[in-house]
Amino acid sequence: MKTNRIGNSVSFPALRLRRLRRTAAIRDLVQETRLSVKDLIAPIFVQDGIKRPRAIESMPEIYRLPTESLIDEIQSLFDLGLRSVLLFGVPLRKDDSASSAFDDTGVIQRAISLVRKHFGNKIVIATDVCLCQYTVHGHCGIVSKSGHVDNDSSIKTLAKVAASHASAGADIVAPSAMMDGQVQEIRAVLDSRGFSDVAIMAYSAKHASPLYAPFRDAAHSTPEFGDRRSYQMPFSNSKEAMREIEADINEGADIVMIKPAIPYLDIIHQARNATNVPVCAYSVSGEYSMIKAAAMEGWIDEDSVVTEFLTSIKRAGAGMIVTYHAKKMAELLNR
Repeated sequence: MKTNRIGNSVSFPALRLRRLRRTAAIRDLVQETRLSVKDLIAPIFVQDGIKRPRAIESMPEIYRLPTESLIDEIQSLFDLGLRSVLLFGVPLRKDDSASSAFDDTGVIQRAISLVRKHFGNKIVIATDVCLCQYTVHGHCGIVSKSGHVDNDSSIKTLAKVAASHASAGADIVAPSAMMDGQVQEIRAVLDSRGFSDVAIMAYSAKHASPLYAPFRDAAHSTPEFGDRRSYQMPFSNSKEAMREIEADINEGADIVMIKPAIPYLDIIHQARNATNVPVCAYSVSGEYSMIKAAAMEGWIDEDSVVTEFLTSIKRAGAGMIVTYHAKKMAELLNR
């Protein structure tokens, strides 16, 4: 029993939060975070020189696709309501200068043109702009004679790659090499070549993470020497992550990305609160493979865990999510 301001005794009802959890219909009514098929971006590996899809051992149910299979795959995504893809190329030829990455007849350039011709503007085509799959050494930039990844020559090459993707018909180019100034260089080159309408989705806070291991298997991009910690971010530094995000926005990024997703929900949340640009999160290959491995052993329910993980990423503040679970999640949402 409590008293009000004039001294009269009043009774207050007991606080029962469970009232709003009693039925599924009530829970749906008060649900705060809603995951949508339109939030999801499906990553796709396109490999040159193969005739049939090739399974990726460390990523069950994910394949490297020949260009001949690309339209059928994207049609299956489209039929589920998915409208955005992120393309990664696996080339036949690698060299020190990553020349096949900006070859106008390269695997990704051909893939972009094919998808654009078939789907028009019904599909958002984003492309990964990096050099690791295209270099003999597997690093994300150009390696100098002294053996270190040279920032300034790397951003020149990355800009050439981005321009070639834009020329082929990409809607969004996504530089992921974590080179200082890459967004500014790419924006300047795109604008100078008449591609001012092509957006940049910057991998702004890309952390040096062991969770990329299955991707490196998929894309044949494991470094031949050293590691990537001199250019990718340390996982311990949230303030540095925000500096990276701010720098990319100032250089012209239209969308900023945090990668990986689940270990960095705090960074996603900070980015959402600190910026007015769209925030993307990349739920990476290691996150996918851990869920798949546990599900295949019968230790977890895959559908429930995928739903919980992806919802938590959106709840943290991501407006869009790159995920290898895109097709499965779309199927679940469509039920």
